Amino acid sequence: MADEESAPARGPGMVPGDDLRATHGDRDRAVEALRVAAGDGRLTMEELDERVGAALTARTYGELAALVSDLPAAPASPRGAPEVKPKDVVRIDCHSATTGRDGPWMVPRRMEVRVTGGSVTLDFTEAVTWWPSLQLDVTVRGGSLRLVTKSGIVVSTDDLAVRAGSVKVRAPWGPGVPVGLRIDVAGTVASGSVKARPPRRTLWQWLRRRPLASALPPGRT
Repeated sequence: MADEESAPARGPGMVPGDDLRATHGDRDRAVEALRVAAGDGRLTMEELDERVGAALTARTYGELAALVSDLPAAPASPRGAPEVKPKDVVRIDCHSATTGRDGPWMVPRRMEVRVTGGSVTLDFTEAVTWWPSLQLDVTVRGGSLRLVTKSGIVVSTDDLAVRAGSVKVRAPWGPGVPVGLRIDVAGTVASGSVKARPPRRTLWQWLRRRPLASALPPGRT
């Protein structure tokens, strides 16, 4: 029998040892991998619901590995290595400057963002999420807060008070896409703006939207 420590991990975030008991953290990582896969269009809503239910009741690594075995593998942490988790709270205080988060940054459970005469951009297109929701508490005074989203991210501004300024949320997908991350925005906007939108299209993406016939010279079909 192959040595347990040398056996390859199977599935996103899974470690060797099919018969070993899974922890709550192992189940959470499997659920997150399933949500990401659904957001990328690899799983349907029905498949997501079925697999998440099975992951939450899984007892062993083997049961979790079977649920993600047909998904792209993510690097697994060596056994015994400290688990890297995002912070519970991240605070951003921006005064007459430009700052933000982009690339593969780790999304905390809650963020407090204060903008006074500056600009903050939170780009979630490559962000690493651990929890199904993010509580975003904001205070915008004479500045702007921009959220760059992607398919599977829903933004709610129901608890955001607007005294003077603007709030605009544009969903980056159509109906039927499962939600992988919910961002609940609360706080106040005074003489500023809060916007949530998908990434801007590149020139090539805009050209691909044009009908082929319109790109041909007159008389050519």
